[in-house]
Amino acid sequence: MENPFISVRHLTKVFSMGDEKVYALRDVNLEIARGEIICLLGPSGSGKSTLLNALAGLEKPTKGEIIVGGIHLEQLNEAQVTLFRSLNVGFVFQSYNLIPTLNAMENVTLSLMVKGVPKKEYEAAAKRVLSLVGLGDRLYHRPNQLSGGQQQRVSIARALVGKPKILFADEPTGNLDTKTSFEVMDLIKRIARKENITVIMVTHDEEMTVYADHMLHMRDGAIERHTRKNEGTNRSAAERQEVREIIAAASQGGRDND
Repeated sequence: MENPFISVRHLTKVFSMGDEKVYALRDVNLEIARGEIICLLGPSGSGKSTLLNALAGLEKPTKGEIIVGGIHLEQLNEAQVTLFRSLNVGFVFQSYNLIPTLNAMENVTLSLMVKGVPKKEYEAAAKRVLSLVGLGDRLYHRPNQLSGGQQQRVSIARALVGKPKILFADEPTGNLDTKTSFEVMDLIKRIARKENITVIMVTHDEEMTVYADHMLHMRDGAIERHTRKNEGTNRSAAERQEVREIIAAASQGGRDND
C-alpha cells in the first residue's frame, strides 16, 4: 500500500508473569489506509484487545513500530502520547461509560470543557454531533432516560466531538440486541465515510464484519488470517440489502431498543 495512514511493523508485546513470558502480540505487520474500517476478531486471549490498545497508544510495545500519520507512537513519551490521543483519537466502549448524573450534552462536552474550549464552541460542537447520531431531540436526557441504543449513540457522539482521525471501538455492540447492533454499526460506518475517520473495532460478532474493509482474525497474538473486501470502501448493494433484511427480521422478533 502506498503511503498508508497506519503502519505496524514487527509489533511484539510480551508480558512477564513471574518467571514466565507471555506473548500477547507476535510479530504483527499491518497497513491501514485513511478512512478504512477494520474488524479485529478472535477468541479471548488472541491478542485483539492488546493490538487495539497498542494502536491507541495505551500499550507500549516490547518491540516493533507503530506509525500513524508519520508519527512513531513507540518513540513518544507518556505526555506526548496523551497529547496525540487528545488530538487524533476517539473511543467507543461496550459499557457506554456515560456519567449517570450528566445529560447527553454534558457527557459529550465534558472532554472539551477540560481542554478549555469556550462554552459557545463546545455547546455548538455537541449539538452538531448529537444531531449527527440522531439525538438532536434528546440533548438534555440523562442516561437512565435513554435506551441502550441511545446511550451508545451518546458515547459515539462523545467520541466524535473532538473530530478524531481514528475511532477505536471495543465491542461497541456487545450490550445491544441484534437490530440495535446493526443500526449502531450502520451509523458508525456512515459517519466514518462522511468524516473520513479510520475505525478499528474489536468484536466477537462475525455478523458485524459486513461493515468492515479488513477482517483480521487473530490467534495466539498473531494475525492468523487477513481478509480484505474486494469492493474497497464502498459496501455493495447486496450487502446493504443484507443489512436491511437483518434489521427487518430483528424488528419482527423483539422490541425496538432505540
